[in-house]
Amino acid sequence: MIEFTVEKMKCGGCSANVERAVKALDSNATVQIDLGKKLVQVESSLPATSLAKTISDAGYPAVLNG
Repeated sequence: MIEFTVEKMKCGGCSANVERAVKALDSNATVQIDLGKKLVQVESSLPATSLAKTISDAGYPAVLNG
């Protein structure tokens, strides 16, 4: 599981946009979002850098945790 902090994610619409962006890159990805903690967890075979870039390109700068 790859975990990102996404500070600009503030509402359900934001989290839906983040999930949509990840799923567009990897339709088999599993995405879990904790809006209160601004955390996005992704289970994917793609590298974390690709996922972070995709989330950031959607307008939500993502910082890899750990």
